[in-house]
Formats: sequence, structure tokens, C-alpha cells
Amino acid sequence: MTSKIRKQRRHLSFREIAPNMVTSGNLLCGTMSLILVLHGRVIPAAWLVFMAVFFDFLDGKVARRLGGGTHFGLEFDSLADVVSFGVAPTVLFYSVYAEPLGVAGALAVSFFSLCGALRLARFNVTHVPGPFQGLPIPAGGLFLASFVLAGAHLSPWLAALLAFATGTLMVSSVPYSSMKKLRKGRARRNRLLLVGCAALGAAFLLESAAPLAGISLYIVSGILRFDWERWLSIPGAEEEHVEGTI
Repeated sequence: MTSKIRKQRRHLSFREIAPNMVTSGNLLCGTMSLILVLHGRVIPAAWLVFMAVFFDFLDGKVARRLGGGTHFGLEFDSLADVVSFGVAPTVLFYSVYAEPLGVAGALAVSFFSLCGALRLARFNVTHVPGPFQGLPIPAGGLFLASFVLAGAHLSPWLAALLAFATGTLMVSSVPYSSMKKLRKGRARRNRLLLVGCAALGAAFLLESAAPLAGISLYIVSGILRFDWERWLSIPGAEEEHVEGTI
């Protein structure tokens, strides 16, 4: 029996290992964020949620560039996302805003992480090309973390309601732009420039509240059925290449 198992084993190539190494950075950011919350360092903890997005974006790029995407990598990425964009923002948001509600606050914010896990599981088994079905968990996690970065003052009940509503959006069928088909040479440069200037202006005027403004705009755009990818793409270019993500 042992010999049969050994025969089934094979050495993984670097192109298969590299994306998972990047995904580990995502998971590390989420874990460190949780530890910082326990020590009351909520602002650095919020920034680590944002840093996790960088690794979450990069692991897919590395996998596509090296051609090393695997089913293991897909599952590992989902597990990392549950921690970094589900559990970490939940604990962060609870400790800053919802803790005075006790069990009620804990249940309300826990609903967010539960919906995030369900959102990831649904994507892994039923993903179809096109816009995301429901708010992606990275956007949901960033939304909660951005309130902490902005220093926003929320009542405990309003915070609980926001966490509950964001979780509901993740398991909904509201379409959200994936931006994955937006490639060099397929985008309207003037509109990209406009978005870039708006982002810089927001960063200058709103400072730490800029991330909250940007993510809120993205969330509202889905509810209004506004497709950023289509708006930024050259007509016809969005149909040339179909590719999905979480």
C-alpha cells in the first residue's frame, strides 16, 4: 500500500509552487491582522487587509504567467481569502464598532464572514463567465476595513446593520464588474485617465477616507447595474476574452 502511494506522488514544479507561495502572503496578512487586533492595533490591522489584496491579485497573475494554476491553488486561495477578507475584517469591525452590543453584535458581524465563505464556495462550483454574481469577498472585506482606516464614527447598531447588509450582498445575485477582461490595448485611455485623476483627487482631498469612498462607489455601482469594465473597454473588446476570478 505504501509503495502505491509513493508511486502516485510527484515533485511539484516551480511554476506550480510559485503561485501558492504568493497566496501564502495573503494568508499571512490576514493572520497578522487578527493578531494586531488582539493587541489593539486596529489601524495597522486594517492596512494588512488592504495588503492582502495585493497578494490576492498577484497570485492569479503569477499562475497565468507561469501556466502553473492548479486545483490545489484554487482551494488554497479560497481558504486564504476566508481568513484575510472574511474573518480578519469581521474581528476588526467587531472590536472597533459592534462590541458594545455583545452577542447581538458578534452574531451580526459573524454573518458577514459566513456569507463570505458561502460566496467563495459558490464561485468555486458554479462560476460562469461575465460579471461577478454577488459582491466579491475582497471588496466586502475592504469595505469594512476602510471604515476603520477612515476613522468613521458608527453607532454599534449601524455597524451591525452594515456588516449584515454587506454579507447579504455577497450571497446575492447582484452583478459586479470583474475587470479581468480589461487588458492593455482594450481600454479607453481617456476614461482610464479620468478614473486615475479622480482617484488621485480623492486621495488628496479625502486622505484616509479615500478607500472608503472608492469601495462604496463600487458597491453602489453594482446595485445600480453599472458595469465599470464595459464602460472602460473599447466597444467589442470585452467580448474577445472571457476569464473569471473570485
